[in-house]
Amino acid sequence: MEESYDLQNMIKIDSEPFLSMRLVECVPNFSNGIDSSVVEQIVGAIKSTDTVKILDIEMDASHNRSVVTFIVSFENAVNAAFNGIKVAASLINMEKHHGEHPRFGAADVVPFIPISGVTIGECVELARKLGERVGSELSIPVYLYSEAATKDSRRNLENIRNSKFQYEQLKEQINRQEWIPDYGPSVVGSAGASIIGARDFLIAYNVYLDTQDLNIGKKIATALRAKDGGLAFVKSLAFFIKEKNQIQISMNLTNFHKTPIYRALELVRLEAKRYGLSVTESEIVGLVPLDSILNSLSYYLCMDRIDRKKILEYKLLETQ
Repeated sequence: MEESYDLQNMIKIDSEPFLSMRLVECVPNFSNGIDSSVVEQIVGAIKSTDTVKILDIEMDASHNRSVVTFIVSFENAVNAAFNGIKVAASLINMEKHHGEHPRFGAADVVPFIPISGVTIGECVELARKLGERVGSELSIPVYLYSEAATKDSRRNLENIRNSKFQYEQLKEQINRQEWIPDYGPSVVGSAGASIIGARDFLIAYNVYLDTQDLNIGKKIATALRAKDGGLAFVKSLAFFIKEKNQIQISMNLTNFHKTPIYRALELVRLEAKRYGLSVTESEIVGLVPLDSILNSLSYYLCMDRIDRKKILEYKLLETQ
């Protein structure tokens, strides 16, 4: 990673103009987590759209993946996301891309999330408008997922792109009936394909274990997953992270109210214990609602609940 770029300096928020807007959050995942100059150009393209505010930028070298979080007015959401996808497609060559995380394309996954004054149905409209534009103007195959999916088989992201079916496999099979894209050509170029959708808020949460045994990691990830009998609203995979020389259990918590962070962590601990392993650390990728943190804090402090109004910073925000 080139240290001459400080991406966090690009994040500046003036909240006042947003108070009366219909707001959408967009969290595009780009297949580059190594070259910060590439991410800077992508973020610059997104920021060039009126009303965009960048909230967070995460780069992961092991996964070779970046996650950008921004909010934007409903009216400008498609333009903002399109600008980022266009630059990513021109800078990221999937023929040369390698990383731990499954991926389809340069702009791999692009979800819209309703924030204020916008419904999930309207975010579906945004996803489909963006998908049509990416397919026609950039000649990139587009698959719609989650609430925007046109096929039940594509509602779950892992049913489209997963550790066994990625960019390389899509190149070979895109002409098969089940892989005809929703928009764009049935040809995979160097920018790969994009998966675009609309969804509710989710938390990306990683837990590290003191082992290098990926097979054990996969067993623990399977025990966590809702579809395999684990916790509801949990999707999980296991990776070996070279920089830490440890196994990472990577989770998406799709409903933090019903499956909170602490419950996912404790189940990882429980499953790891049977193999004589311990949790070394955990991390959150991107942004999380305050309530999700308070839920876990209440659990570990043995408190029934923590009132937001007891938090100093929250009271200070109320006075502004």
